[in-house]
Amino acid sequence: MEMRLEVVQVPVADVDRSKSFYTEKLGFVVDHDVEYIPGMRVVQLTPPGSAASIVIGTGMTGMMPGSLEGLQLVVPDMAAARAELLGRGADISEVQDLGGVQFAYFADPDGNRWVIQGATPPAVRDAPPGGSA
Repeated sequence: MEMRLEVVQVPVADVDRSKSFYTEKLGFVVDHDVEYIPGMRVVQLTPPGSAASIVIGTGMTGMMPGSLEGLQLVVPDMAAARAELLGRGADISEVQDLGGVQFAYFADPDGNRWVIQGATPPAVRDAPPGGSA
């Protein structure tokens, strides 16, 4: 059996404000923005280069806006990605190096918390548990 995680709902209070944040500040692409039935708006957004998307909208979820945390965007070059996001006006934390893996953090306008992870170098990824490469 094959399964792929392709879409994650992100609970937001103001769809248009969030759509602007994800497209303008983070560079996500709008896949579609439709109202299937009255009161149910679905906006699907995909990060550049990603096979998975997020969905924001109305009438889809009981999650409280801002309640999502820990979604990770993996980037090949943390310094370049952070610089680009800062240049777009996103508020990204300083980079933390946790044992050879780099992380930075940000939140959307509703407080949904995200993590940017630098791609794990092979020496760190392949190290034995509790040891070094």
